[in-house]
Amino acid sequence: MILILTQDARPGIPEFEQLMGHLSNLPGISTRIHTEKGAEQVLTEIYLIGNTQALDIEDMKRLPCVESVVRVSEEYRVLGRHKEDHRPTHFEYNGVRFGQDNLNIFAGLCAVDNPEHVEIMMKALSQNGQTCTRMGAYKPRTSPYSFQGHGAKCLPYVFELAGKYGLKVIAMEITHESHMEEITDALEKTGNPTGVMLQIGTRNTQNFELLKIVGRQSRFPVLLKRGFGITLDESLNAAEYLASEGNRKVVFGLRGMKTNMGDPHRNFVDFAHVPVVRRLTRMPVCIDPSHSVGLRARGPEGIQDIMHVTAQGILAGANMVLVDFHPVPSKALVDGPQALTLDELPYFLEDVRIAREAYDARCRLAASFTSTI
Repeated sequence: MILILTQDARPGIPEFEQLMGHLSNLPGISTRIHTEKGAEQVLTEIYLIGNTQALDIEDMKRLPCVESVVRVSEEYRVLGRHKEDHRPTHFEYNGVRFGQDNLNIFAGLCAVDNPEHVEIMMKALSQNGQTCTRMGAYKPRTSPYSFQGHGAKCLPYVFELAGKYGLKVIAMEITHESHMEEITDALEKTGNPTGVMLQIGTRNTQNFELLKIVGRQSRFPVLLKRGFGITLDESLNAAEYLASEGNRKVVFGLRGMKTNMGDPHRNFVDFAHVPVVRRLTRMPVCIDPSHSVGLRARGPEGIQDIMHVTAQGILAGANMVLVDFHPVPSKALVDGPQALTLDELPYFLEDVRIAREAYDARCRLAASFTSTI
């Protein structure tokens, strides 16, 4: 059960202390407090953990400071979409809105290689009206002999160039808690010219200690990718680890499943789960067509597989696209065979626009149909 408190209810005021005193006397019930600090107000929620079936919703609504009550019927307590919970499903970070009602494109380098390529990429994005990008500084690899990323030494010029070209959010994978410290330090030393969305990659989806640590910080939002070969439920519970520690600014990423049934694609494309995640949770959903497909193959009509699956994900309601581009894919240090070229960037964005328009038209059609039954 979730108690959603009145505006600016907080520890220290008499009504709040009265509420907590009452809750502490409930047998077999423990509490966990979540606080969201907005620009103009503080929102507080109290999660009641234990057997809450005997608690009457109307009785709980009459308690001091309580605005509304949600009975949790799903396993995903914090991020789940519960029946009585109709709150907006979005968050804002560094001027960019992330929700189930909009779409953001994160095109960029899978791995940062040199300042020249970073600047060429960011300039192209700016010229095409984009404010977000992906830039990999830390790259976990299957082989210990593969390029692992430049790490902290590339962060200053990446952040400075992002500021120069007006890019507001960079999706950047981390694999260790020290990477958060390095990112924070580099941002502060460069004057905070941009923002960072921490990315938890598929290899770390069940690195529970890392999830807890990332969840305890509130500065950076998080993009959590689905695990390599685990169930959707297991991956959604990984997202719940982040939220249960306090950080609910979480985007869930679908990046393909590891199975040879996906051949000749790199992974089995799992974008049919976009509406499933949106239905089960309040998280925005990201698709990663580059790592799902893994190659620049084209169909007989001339459309690349990467663009086909991107459109499929957007038609299903995706809210974010993480896609690899590179000025010279043949020279990319990581995943060059799947990177799109900068000449293809305007074409890709127009194809995305067409798919999003089709999704909006489908939503209008569904609304008109359901209103008649």
